[in-house]
Amino acid sequence: MGRDPAHRRGHTRGMTNRGREPSPRPLVGILLFDDVEVLDFAGPYEVCSGTCDPSGHAYVDVVTVGPRSEVRCRGGLRVRPSHTFEDCPPLDALIVPGGPGADERTPVQDELLLPFLRERAGATATVASVCTGAFLLGRAGLLDGRRATTHSAALEALREEFPATAVVAAKVVDEGAILTAAGVSSGIDLGLHLFERWFGPAARERAATGLDGPWR
Repeated sequence: MGRDPAHRRGHTRGMTNRGREPSPRPLVGILLFDDVEVLDFAGPYEVCSGTCDPSGHAYVDVVTVGPRSEVRCRGGLRVRPSHTFEDCPPLDALIVPGGPGADERTPVQDELLLPFLRERAGATATVASVCTGAFLLGRAGLLDGRRATTHSAALEALREEFPATAVVAAKVVDEGAILTAAGVSSGIDLGLHLFERWFGPAARERAATGLDGPWR
């Protein structure tokens, strides 16, 4: 029987910082909430958690964080975040996915998600969105005066809601501390872009090779 793709990637699956000694690796947090699009967060999670350096060590550690101990994703999948907002550790990067729970402004956003984003944005080196997660960044005041992108079907809505943002059609828009990615599977492109920015082209290629798809 052949070795599975995860093994070929030097993979250490499911790494989080809960119950572990502090790590010198960057800590990436992925936001979860009700009606989040699964691939929006699963794509960058796979890139970040599933790729190791040539010595077999993970490039980054990954945690998920949500407003409570369980969230119901779009389609009914239930996920237990590794941290709630109350016990989320300091992060080096925060990835914000989209989905129906991000598309329209809701009381949950105003009461929980947006305050968390505003608080963390001031203390996190990199904040990035996938798909309509850009709307959450915009509502948190993080896109004013910046270029940004989102799902192709939501570009005009993003322009209308955030006139101070230069909305463009692109796979990934990198504005330094703030990044935005296009729709759904573009979360994988975002993860690869971050790997190249943080660790160089060889790390990006290593991650892309493990995905064995059009990202190579």
